Amino acid sequence: MFARDGFEGAKVREIAALAEVPLGLVNHHGGGKEALFREVVERRAEELTRLRLEALERAKAQGALDLTAILGCFFRPYLEKAAGSDPQWLAYARLVATVSADHDWADVSTDLFDPTAQHFLDEICTLHPGVGRAVVAEAFVYSVAALLAFLTSEWRIAALAAQEGATASIEGLVAFCAAGCAARIAQAEG
Repeated sequence: MFARDGFEGAKVREIAALAEVPLGLVNHHGGGKEALFREVVERRAEELTRLRLEALERAKAQGALDLTAILGCFFRPYLEKAAGSDPQWLAYARLVATVSADHDWADVSTDLFDPTAQHFLDEICTLHPGVGRAVVAEAFVYSVAALLAFLTSEWRIAALAAQEGATASIEGLVAFCAAGCAARIAQAEG
């Protein structure tokens, strides 16, 4: 419901009805709509964090990392979940987009997503020690924005291509973002 209607549009009464629980139970035990929203985001963030860090550790065990490998470890766990049998993972992309774009939710983003993002920034900074972390963070944020667009607007590819069934590929996304990060980092390196 939060993904479909946004935080402001989602009604606690409808959430309670969908969950088949009394309205008072949501407010009493849930701590209100803000706490419920955070809980919804947090529940999947924990699993996603674990999957991303496991992917990164597996990649590191196979040898030296590059931008493509690092971004692939960040993107693929989420993309595999979104493409799976649980449609709520795709809806989750809309929640993450909300949390990432709305400063009112900065604490949620900082608490739930930044620690994992910092691990990936560390790896990129290790590849490019002469570049300031702000440049790496900038490139990474652009890449995350592309990831969220990939998850929420794949239909646009078919529309713009004027070709029914045209789809985006994970490999294309990772290559695009790795090239963009490399270009931004090269620009900063002078």
